[in-house]
Amino acid sequence: MKDDAAKTDMIIVGAGPVGLFAVFEAGLLGLKCHLVDNLDRPGGQCTELYPEKPIYDIPARPMVTGQQLVDDLMQQISPFDAVFHLNQQARDLERMDNNHWRLTTSRDEVIEAPIIVIAAGAGSFVPKKPRYPDLEIYEEKSIDYAVHKMAKYEGKELVIVGGGDSALDWVLSLQPLAKKLTLVHRREGFRAAPDTEAQFKQLVAEGKVDFVMGNVKQLNGSDGQLSSVGVETTDGEFVEVDCEYLLPFMGLKISLGPIAEWGLNLDRKHIQVDMTTFATDVEGIYSIGDVCSYPSKIKLILTGFYEAAVMCHAAFKYAFPDRKMATGYTTTNTAIQERLGVTPTEK
Repeated sequence: MKDDAAKTDMIIVGAGPVGLFAVFEAGLLGLKCHLVDNLDRPGGQCTELYPEKPIYDIPARPMVTGQQLVDDLMQQISPFDAVFHLNQQARDLERMDNNHWRLTTSRDEVIEAPIIVIAAGAGSFVPKKPRYPDLEIYEEKSIDYAVHKMAKYEGKELVIVGGGDSALDWVLSLQPLAKKLTLVHRREGFRAAPDTEAQFKQLVAEGKVDFVMGNVKQLNGSDGQLSSVGVETTDGEFVEVDCEYLLPFMGLKISLGPIAEWGLNLDRKHIQVDMTTFATDVEGIYSIGDVCSYPSKIKLILTGFYEAAVMCHAAFKYAFPDRKMATGYTTTNTAIQERLGVTPTEK
């Protein structure tokens, strides 16, 4: 049987700031990383919940927004060629005969590594599902909660529901592809970036996008394929909107998801770890960031960065006991500087 699993040194579940910094610390030690995240882009809560919110307790940064911090971390880890598996959950985990781990995602991508790191923050972000009648009939056929391949929607009649950044961003991205695109939102105001909202309103003014203010109340179609949706407008009217694909972007909720079934020592959805190594009670699995718990734990991004550094050194010694570990400072260690792609400093 052909083994098509991707091989790496460390699999990080969660691509928030702490998971991203773990890539940096692992990279300094010469370890390659794959990251799995349920969101469609790196950044975790910083990107999804408060991209413009100022953060004041990052060392040497008097103020930085959530998105700026993520952008800087992505630049910092760029020398290490991390591989991202986005828009999917870490689902099944099994130990192999060689003591490595085999992880299968919700999109059936398979990754193998000796080290698993859970940096899932408060858990995976999963979409809030609307309470539409007959919803389950159309799910995974003509109702999508995330966009995996834009080409799927080319020449189709689309209805997007929501008024936040995700909804309006996908309106702008999919409008050039779609045969017809309608946004349904329950009110006139939006919770999106001003520039995005301005671009959306311009498309509506040009007749390139339809905007219906109201709530979806009815799904029409057969065998899981939508043909239209019924919308009750804020004026009390009922209109049918042609629809081949419905994309509800109605916010996210947090769930530990399949990780809760991995046999770890959990305490109120937090993973208990050894604070000297950040190892869990399952050999080869570590946890850092808000999802982990130990005596004196403080939930800060700064704390997660410290945890990532300690964990990477401990995990290296566990997984590669016969390999020499590059230690020392980035200012003087030439091996580390070579991995960073910077010019070695003169001694």
